[in-house]
Amino acid sequence: MKGSGKEGVDQEGVSVRRPEEELLEGISRTSGSGEEPPATLSVGGRIRFVREAKGLTLMDVSQRTGFSEETIAHIENGTILPPLGDMVKLAKALEMKMGYLLVQGESRPYTTVRKADRKRISRYASQRTERYGYIYETLAPEKKDRNMEPFLVTLIPTEKEEPPSTHEGEEFIFVLEGEVEILLGNQREVLSPEDSIYYDSTLPHRVKALGNSQARILAVLYTQEK
Repeated sequence: MKGSGKEGVDQEGVSVRRPEEELLEGISRTSGSGEEPPATLSVGGRIRFVREAKGLTLMDVSQRTGFSEETIAHIENGTILPPLGDMVKLAKALEMKMGYLLVQGESRPYTTVRKADRKRISRYASQRTERYGYIYETLAPEKKDRNMEPFLVTLIPTEKEEPPSTHEGEEFIFVLEGEVEILLGNQREVLSPEDSIYYDSTLPHRVKALGNSQARILAVLYTQEK
């Protein structure tokens, strides 16, 4: 016998969910529908919003990412802006696409970003991001459900050596200005303007400005779940 609502009832009187309802819930879990943060929130605020909406504690996210609870709290409070590789890990831990944690947008087939309208992801002063050696701006803020994440990145010279990053996906980098040093496992590559590189993000990697001058790159991260 079938019920009149979203659930059916089997011969033993046990409620059974219809296949289409399970399908819709699966889509919701992977796309983040129903758990989208308000557009006015900062990156850290979005991360906290999604974490709390999913009923996760700081310890839960810490165990999933390998980051300390203190680091996650600082990210949520906006004290620090995480590197792009860490954003990929946070998105995976929260079962959300990376784009949902960056900027809210409409589900559109394309997005156009004018130079005058381009904004930094974080609302905090740039010196708070310098510990990581770069500041980034998303180039697709209003295109949700995307598998590629394009960024304009300004690499800032820093004496602090951050450990290499590893995460799922692939990355493409095209140098716009300056000299860039990229460490890939045991290999070191130095790129000049108009040079490019493509690599698997599972390979330990670190990208930084070479010398004492800033550099600018176009970075595209591919983060589709497999």
